Amino acid sequence: MAAQASSPLSALGALSPLDGRYAGKVAALRPLLSEYGLMHRRVQVEVEWFIALSDAGFAEFKPLTEAARGLLRSLVLRFSEADAQAIKDIERTTNHDVKAVEYWLKSRFEDQPELKAAGEFVHFACTSEDINNTSHALMLRAARTDVLLPALDGVLASLKQMAHDLAALPMLSRTHGQTASPTTVGKEVANVAARLATARARIAAVPLPAKMNGAVGNYNAHLAAYPGFDWEGFARRVVEQQLGLAFNPYTIQIEPHDGMAELFDAIARANTVLVDWSRDVWGYISLGYFKQRVKAGEVGSSTMPHKVNPIDFENAEGNFGLANALLSHMSHKLPISRWQRDLTDSTVLRNMGVALGYTVLALDSLQRGLSKLQVNEAQLAADLDAAWEVLAEPVQTVMRRHGLPDPYQQLKDFTQGKPITRELMQGFIQGLALPADDKQRLLAMTPGSYTGLAEPLARRWGQGA
Repeated sequence: MAAQASSPLSALGALSPLDGRYAGKVAALRPLLSEYGLMHRRVQVEVEWFIALSDAGFAEFKPLTEAARGLLRSLVLRFSEADAQAIKDIERTTNHDVKAVEYWLKSRFEDQPELKAAGEFVHFACTSEDINNTSHALMLRAARTDVLLPALDGVLASLKQMAHDLAALPMLSRTHGQTASPTTVGKEVANVAARLATARARIAAVPLPAKMNGAVGNYNAHLAAYPGFDWEGFARRVVEQQLGLAFNPYTIQIEPHDGMAELFDAIARANTVLVDWSRDVWGYISLGYFKQRVKAGEVGSSTMPHKVNPIDFENAEGNFGLANALLSHMSHKLPISRWQRDLTDSTVLRNMGVALGYTVLALDSLQRGLSKLQVNEAQLAADLDAAWEVLAEPVQTVMRRHGLPDPYQQLKDFTQGKPITRELMQGFIQGLALPADDKQRLLAMTPGSYTGLAEPLARRWGQGA
C-alpha cells in the first residue's frame, strides 16, 4: 500500500519550503501577505469606502453614528481566521472572492438596523479592482514597514558594527582574484553597507499608488447614480486620507502596477547587493580571512568531521536568487494588461508573499552568518606579508613624481610574474635616486601599512558624513 500523503496543513506536506521547513523564519509576513491578509485588507477598504460614502451628503445615506463607525472598524481591528474562513465559505457559492467579502460584510449588519438600511452602499459603484488594488497596496505597505525594512536595518546595523570594529585591520585586496593594493576589512564592509543603505532608502521611498474609479477608470457607474458629485475628489480623499496611499487618477480597470514594479525592482536591487556580499564573504572564509563560530551539535559534513561550511551565506545567496527571479517577473509582467483589463496579474499578485518571503528568509540567513564570523588576523597578516609585489604601485608612483625614467616599466620588469620578498623590494628602493625623506617613507612601508584612507573611510560610514 502506498504511503499516505501528509496533510496539506502539515509542514512536512507543504509544497513551498516557506510554509514548511522555513515557516518560522517568515512567520511575520504570513498575516500580511497571505490569503488571510488579502481578505483582511479587502474588509478594511470596503469599510472605509462605506463610511466615506455616509459622509458624502447623499440624501439616501445619512452620516453614520459613532457607534456604527466603531462597530465597522472593529470588524477590521478584530478580523480573525474564523472571519476569513466565513468569507471563504461564501466564495464557494459566489465563485468570486471580492463579492464574498461584500456579502460577508452585509451579513454582519443583520442585527444592526442603521447599517442594514444602508447595506446597498457596501461596494457601491466599485469594481473588484477598486478593492483589490488598494488592498494589495496596504499589504505591501505593512510588509515593507513591519517586516522588510526592520530586517534590512538589522543587517545594516551588523555591517556598521563590523565596519567600525575592523576599520584599521589591513587586508590584501584581490582584483581579478590576484593580489592588489591593500584595503582594510572594515572598509570593504563599509562599501557594502553604503550600497545597502542607498538601496534601503529607495525601497522606503517608493510611493504605493491606488485608485477607486470604477470599471474602466472613468467613474461611469458613480456618475450614473450621482451625476453632479465630485467623484474624483472623493476617491482621492479616501485613497490619500483614509487609506494613506498615493492617488492615481489615470487607470484602466486595474491600477497599472507601476508603483509595485518600482518597489519590486528596488527590493531586487538590495538583494543583488547582498548576493554580491554573500559571495565575497564565502570567498573570504575560503581564504581563511574569517573563521566561523562553531555551534555545539552542528555537523558540517556527513563524512568529513572537520567541516564548518559557510552554509548561511550559501543559503542567503540561493534565496536572494529565488526572490529576485520572482520580483523580476512581477516587475516586468504586472504593468502589462491587455486593453482595459485581463486577469494575468491576479494569479501573479498572489505570489507577492513568496517573493518577499524568500527575501526575508535570505536576510535571516545572512544575519545569522554575520553573527558567526570571527576575523582570522594571523591569516590576514600572513597573506599580506606574502604579497610585497603590491608595493610596486606606490614605488612607481613616487618615481613618477620625481621624474625618474620609465617608472612603470621598471616596476613591471622587476615584479611581474616573479616572487617578491621584503628584501627584494627594499633593495630595489635603495637603488633609486629619490629624496631621502621619500626613500625612507617607502622603505618603512609594508603591505599592511599601505591602505590609504581605508581606515578613516570605514570609521566615517554611518556617522552622518
